[in-house]
Amino acid sequence: MNILYVHNDYGTPSGEEHAAEEIARLLAEKGHTVRWFRRSSAELGHGAAGKIKGFFAGVHNPASAAALDRFLDDYRPDVVQVQNIYPLISPSIFEVLRRRHVPVVMRCPNYRLFCPNGLHLAGGRICERCLGPGHEWWCIINNCEDSHLKSVGYALRNAVARIRGSIINNVHVFLVQSRFQKEKFVRQGISADRIEILPGMVQVQPLGESVPLGNVVAFVGRVSPEKGILQFVEAARLLPDIPFIVAGDDRWMPRARDGSPSNLKWLGFLERRDLRRLYQRSRMVVVPSLCYEGFPNVLIQGMALGKPAVCSAIGGLPEIIGQGSAGLLSEPGNAGDLADKIRLLYSQPALCRQLGKAGHERVRREYSPDMGYERLMRAFHRAANLNEDRVVSPDSLRRAARGSRVRLKAQTR
Repeated sequence: MNILYVHNDYGTPSGEEHAAEEIARLLAEKGHTVRWFRRSSAELGHGAAGKIKGFFAGVHNPASAAALDRFLDDYRPDVVQVQNIYPLISPSIFEVLRRRHVPVVMRCPNYRLFCPNGLHLAGGRICERCLGPGHEWWCIINNCEDSHLKSVGYALRNAVARIRGSIINNVHVFLVQSRFQKEKFVRQGISADRIEILPGMVQVQPLGESVPLGNVVAFVGRVSPEKGILQFVEAARLLPDIPFIVAGDDRWMPRARDGSPSNLKWLGFLERRDLRRLYQRSRMVVVPSLCYEGFPNVLIQGMALGKPAVCSAIGGLPEIIGQGSAGLLSEPGNAGDLADKIRLLYSQPALCRQLGKAGHERVRREYSPDMGYERLMRAFHRAANLNEDRVVSPDSLRRAARGSRVRLKAQTR
């Protein structure tokens, strides 16, 4: 199968790039041909001119559409997988793909399809106002990006895509990362039949007879407010006898280290080999997020090595760890409750091993590359069938959405 992967890289390396490359690598290993249509936000630079260019390109970029059209003259894919399109690729490409009658699958690692900032977060709290009356205006009113220009730009590009139906009407199958996310999408009018769940993937090795218990409590990921880093630091302060470690890029919060307790070490960004060593010497992995995470791979990477988790009871996180079968859940934003859960787990080695073993089995069963490949193939074949049957129209979408909402209500009664 010939596959075209479309992605706009972020300005700095992110988990989204890593996930995209892992998917492309998996497909290549299974014998498929994968080519990229790729841009990078780094092209915009850091000056005012770049910001203005990004503002308008995100709404509609005819140059990207024309470039993709020329690309498709030489490469005829059986399916196109789209990931991030902002700001340089833009929704303009979907018009080209529709005209070419190519099956389209879109991977949605966040909630940006309906929420301009992709997090459903405003002022450190969950916000879903963009799903109701006013839609994208709330991103501007709340200044969700802490920059009026960015907030207006994000809101405008989402509004134009929503009103035109540029994405919804031209994507055959959407890939989401959890049942929680799928339900959110269905409630916003996407038929459940057009959504496939594709969680994160990780290679799983046998645990062996004994897994090192480890002695540190680890936070791995971007150091930013929505990740719950402030609550993690406060939990470390409340547990001075337990060693804590943060591994991640802190350029978004350069002052996060200021005044942190002596039992907390900051390691900065770690390469994969060093990160694996950190997991191995950790007693648990902590994900104290305040937002609806897509699928933080740090959880399953730790679980694959037999490490239990402590994570916020929010969004799809409980689902990832089996509603507590592979770790403990804490109240989002509550540093005291987070510290209590860490203390409880840290003080019970037998419980750590029990949850770690259950997590390893869950990763082996649910999050292996082979399972991910099966899900991808289902999505690709479904997209091909939908492409042959019909071009999705706004009227048929509305009819399917009404049916999906009725089925969802019946299931939840």
